[in-house]
Amino acid sequence: MFYRVTVYLLGMFVNFFGVAMVIHATLGAGFWTSFFIGLSDLFGMTVGFWYGVFQFLIIFINAKLMKQHPEFMALIPVVLESFILDFWLEIVFVSFDISAAPVVIKALALGTGMAAIGLGVAIYILPQFPRAPVDQLFLAISARFNLSLRMGQTLVAVIVATMAILIGGPVGIGTAVLVLFLGSVIQFWYTRAYRLYYAVKPEAAPQEEWL
Repeated sequence: MFYRVTVYLLGMFVNFFGVAMVIHATLGAGFWTSFFIGLSDLFGMTVGFWYGVFQFLIIFINAKLMKQHPEFMALIPVVLESFILDFWLEIVFVSFDISAAPVVIKALALGTGMAAIGLGVAIYILPQFPRAPVDQLFLAISARFNLSLRMGQTLVAVIVATMAILIGGPVGIGTAVLVLFLGSVIQFWYTRAYRLYYAVKPEAAPQEEWL
């Protein structure tokens, strides 16, 4: 259990380090992050606070879509991720500003952030603990309306990005880059992290062959 919890938390910290890097690249954050930043700018409170509020609401949206009881165990990653996101944004990166840096530096920060997000997500899903509600939303929409997973994810991305634009969130080229390439980056890291994760704890490996 200690091993699984450690890997779970490590994945969260790496993931939100990447989120913070993407935000500070100022080329456009991820669609969800852009929405939460827009809310923070509009109404105050931290980005992590709005992250937590909407994740809580999405628990009930997912339950309605799937015609199931709300999955309150999903509150565990919501609380953890809200604090970790604010840890990076409000403490570690509070004085980090490259808004006036050359575009190549911003692009490097964006690329580093996307790589870290992909690695963090790949690590975070390995212990198979509860996932954040936003990670389940496109799955619920796909199942409810008989859509492909890619179509469900795209639908969520378009709706949330549109809402972010309407409230002044930082949607830009970085947002498009994440929508187009983050899935491939996660898959790249996952195939490698999977092998390493079960190499350390081979007795926990599932029966199917490694990816």
